[in-house]
Amino acid sequence: MTNRADQARDFLAATPWRGARRTPLAGDASNRRYERVFHPDTGQSAVLMDADPTRGEDVRPFVAIARHLTGLGLSAPAILAEDSARGFLLLEDLGDALFARAVLADPTLEPELYTAATDVLTALHKATPPDTLLAYDAPVMTEMAALAFDWYLRGALGPDDSAKSAFSAAFQPVLRQLVPQHDVLIQRDYHAENLLWLPQRDGVARVGLLDFQDAMRGHRAYDLVSLLQDARRDVPHEIEVLMIARYVAQNDLDPTAFEAAYAALGAQRNMRILGVFARLAMRDGKPHYISMIPRVWDHLLRDLEHPALATIAPLVLETLPEPDAPILERLKDQCASVQTP
Repeated sequence: MTNRADQARDFLAATPWRGARRTPLAGDASNRRYERVFHPDTGQSAVLMDADPTRGEDVRPFVAIARHLTGLGLSAPAILAEDSARGFLLLEDLGDALFARAVLADPTLEPELYTAATDVLTALHKATPPDTLLAYDAPVMTEMAALAFDWYLRGALGPDDSAKSAFSAAFQPVLRQLVPQHDVLIQRDYHAENLLWLPQRDGVARVGLLDFQDAMRGHRAYDLVSLLQDARRDVPHEIEVLMIARYVAQNDLDPTAFEAAYAALGAQRNMRILGVFARLAMRDGKPHYISMIPRVWDHLLRDLEHPALATIAPLVLETLPEPDAPILERLKDQCASVQTP
């Protein structure tokens, strides 16, 4: 059977990009691989996504969401060619100006970038989400938050099934109360390493969108939390406060209810990330994610300070250990050694 390199070459050969020069691009936490390809005649660049179906990948959700987003005037990559059966896409190349890189190069851009990204969410949330999307509801969110017990706690101190059960039983009704709506498309990884700055475009199209194939139907605060409580970089607190206020004003929301939902979703998301980052190290052999856990922990502590989470905070903080140096080393020491929680 031909290997993926041969299949990729055959895919490109069936497009106007036959014979294109290919160079690798940095990937993400998934099994997808990316290459930048250059047209043999024009030199124009595009991005080849290799999402092998035999490794659990499926390009169809990406295609559907990309077309939904571009239909709203947002800057998701255009689909230039596709082979969903074999898991290949050729995408418009939106460049390399990730928000994280743009701010490093010019820190004065930070307020403008986060304002633009917040405005994208307002534009997106005015549209009805595709009816094929699954709901990111209280049961699903509770299960995802409990990954902190399945992986982070297990790797740090050992499993505690009773603590996990107590947390889940308490957290689900809190989410039902504080996050009752699931009426907008949430991209779920809306942060500075998945957003591109496209200043040559206008309005909300200035923000290039990546890594949205896991989109679901959820609460409108979720992607704002993802943006402002970024696991990979420190977003200034004053920007977080200003962007929450901006989004609330743009959408005529009750600030008290929205901020409670924001805190609940922040706690949920940050607990999920604790578990996912521990799993990426312990199961998948990617220990560099461990270095980001202290930032995620700090976000979680701030979320749990909200009065609406007063019953949840002790269930978390009395069980999950602070990620101090010995705990982080213990997680790294188990790199690629654990297959199931």
